[in-house]
Formats: sequence, structure tokens, C-alpha cells
Amino acid sequence: MRSNRRAAIVVLVAVAAIAILTMGPLAASSHIVAELLTPRTGGEFTDAVSLQFRFKLEGGSTTVINSHDPSQTVVAKITVQPNAQFPWHTHPGPVVVNVAEGDLTYVQASDCVHRPYPAGTAFIDPGRGNVHTAYAGADGAVLIATFFEIPDTGPLTIPVEGFDDVCEGL
Repeated sequence: MRSNRRAAIVVLVAVAAIAILTMGPLAASSHIVAELLTPRTGGEFTDAVSLQFRFKLEGGSTTVINSHDPSQTVVAKITVQPNAQFPWHTHPGPVVVNVAEGDLTYVQASDCVHRPYPAGTAFIDPGRGNVHTAYAGADGAVLIATFFEIPDTGPLTIPVEGFDDVCEGL
């Protein structure tokens, strides 16, 4: 019984360490918890795949993201406590975010528009230097995020300093 408990603790510590190493500072927050649903090395396409996203945010122009090698994908479940806010950050590649529960408001530093996404909706984060934040509503949020074009090592979220005063109301 005692060895089972030790083994369980070792597994929990290992999972937490992997989450912190891959998700960056977001995983270290008690208000935002990320759980990798797929291994970092297990999401590679076995077929030749290219990917293109075309989307137009309200009030903006159409954005096209071409990914000729979308391999190296990771899927994560991100639980955001009520009213918690992500730090300003970006991602190495595009991210598809599904809001599974609650609601999330997404804000890009480029236009400071607060875009709400309730449960049952999804959105694209273009990554690649698109600095943004997001915050959960009063009931929190559960997100399923698929990260594309992730590097072999390093965080999936890259914190960006100096944006705390860019957008009012955050």
C-alpha cells in the first residue's frame, strides 16, 4: 500500500513537471491549470498534410495562416478558474481553442477588442507573435486547445512582458 502511494506521488510530480515545462508559466498558476491530453512526441501526422486557416475577426480583415508542416501537435485541457486572466503571451504556431464549458473572452494586443466565446464555440489563435490575453467569466472555463507547429522542446505558451497597460479594462 505504501509503495502504491509513493508511485502515485511520483507520477503526479512527473505530470506536473511536464506540464510546467511545456505550457510555461500558465501551468504554474493555481488559477489556470493545463493538462496535456496527448504526449508532446505523439501528435505527428504520418501522412503528408498541409493546413490553412482563413478567418476574419469582427471589425478586422481576413487573416490567412498557411502551415505547410503542421506536424507536432499537442492537445491540452485548460481549466480556468472564475474571473482568472491569462498573462499576455503568444504561441509558436496556430492554436485551435474549443470552449467546452463556461465562457472565455479573448483580447489581442493589436486591437484590444474583447471577443467573448461561450461554451460550444471555438476560435483560432494565429500564434507566431500574436500577443494576446484571455479571461474567464464568473463560472470559469474549460478549454480544449490543439497546438500546431510546436517545437521539439520549449513552452507551448511564450510569455510577453510590457503589455499590462496596453488595453484598458484588463
